[in-house]
Amino acid sequence: MGMTMTQKILAAHAGLDSVEAGQLIEADLDLVLGNDITSPVAIREMDQMTVETVFDKDKIALVMDHFVPNKDIKSAQHCKCVREFAHRHQITNFFDVGEMGIEHALLPEKGLTVAGDVIIGADSHTCTYGALGAFSTGVGSTDMAAGMATGRAWFKVPSALRFVLKGSLPAWVSGKDVILYIIGKIGVDGALYRSMEFTGEGVASLSMDDRFAIANMAIEAGGKNGIFPVDEKAVAYMREHSKKEYTVYEADEDAVYEQEYIIDLSALEPMVAFPHLPENTKGISQIQEEIRIDQSVIGSCTNGRIEDLRCAASILKGRKVKKGVRCIVIPATQAIYLQAVEEGLVKTFVEAGAVVSTPTCGPCLGGYMGILAEGERCISTTNRNFVGRMGHVESEVYLAGPAVAAASAVTGKISAPAEIG
Repeated sequence: MGMTMTQKILAAHAGLDSVEAGQLIEADLDLVLGNDITSPVAIREMDQMTVETVFDKDKIALVMDHFVPNKDIKSAQHCKCVREFAHRHQITNFFDVGEMGIEHALLPEKGLTVAGDVIIGADSHTCTYGALGAFSTGVGSTDMAAGMATGRAWFKVPSALRFVLKGSLPAWVSGKDVILYIIGKIGVDGALYRSMEFTGEGVASLSMDDRFAIANMAIEAGGKNGIFPVDEKAVAYMREHSKKEYTVYEADEDAVYEQEYIIDLSALEPMVAFPHLPENTKGISQIQEEIRIDQSVIGSCTNGRIEDLRCAASILKGRKVKKGVRCIVIPATQAIYLQAVEEGLVKTFVEAGAVVSTPTCGPCLGGYMGILAEGERCISTTNRNFVGRMGHVESEVYLAGPAVAAASAVTGKISAPAEIG
């Protein structure tokens, strides 16, 4: 019986010739990730272990990104804990104020994630790195602690779903719309503990930013991971950003998939996920009612990359954010922020009446930089819209791509980019 791409990576890291779905294995890790919220818990757990230091100071990444610069005393204490740990164990890849970014955009940019890696992170959106052909998945802080101490983790080998992509995306449609469409189709538990494996000739038409967005939200369908084949675009990205060696794995022709879905990219339109689940999706043309908004957020580990900012700026250029609407733009990393400055995108945002923030997860999890009050609505390029996700339990979050988020900021209601000319 053949293996999927994910199964081949796991077999290699477990030192086995083959694995099959449902099998329990212990695998070597190439990278262990934590942030300012999850790392303190892991650090306390590791301090109770009979180990003197981490398994490899070069294979741990600690990113201060959720409440940084610190929003309050508690967040400052959390970051202090991580800073001291990073200093004590001489962690190579520690990213703090001034050099940090949103972790899932930062690590690929820094060349820390490459094809064939096995990566765990104490953050559910660690699945992002599957865009480069890595197996990456979120874990709890206790598993992060064990990973930092031993360099190993146990897994149940996932079964897989196959998504065959055809064609190419129309104007104003991005990877965010692809994954929202898929989640709307299969549901938030449609890929529960399964590998979401993307293939087909349509993959070649997707940019790396599109792929990062799609892999990022595999968890929103319940997936264990999302993963793309390693093609010329992925190789070019890795060569530009990383000095690490990478390994290309390909699924066997007789690999077993529980189900196959065929997605015609050319038939997609901008999507919007209504409260309070990412599966509550509608195409923009299906929305008949007027949905007024109070806030628009353009950023996050899903959509804070340069293509997202360029898309939003192209809509906001020469226009104004609607009076009464707060438009918050968050570049995902310092490098992306600088590029946005150099390209004049930040000037466009400021002239339109938007605010531009330092890289942070901030509003995505209701942390800071955009908390919603009772009864307020936000259109957001983030990845979750659960009850109370961005603030008050009686607020509402609508998920969309950067084109819809920017257009809606101009009109003051959820709108297609075509509506503003």
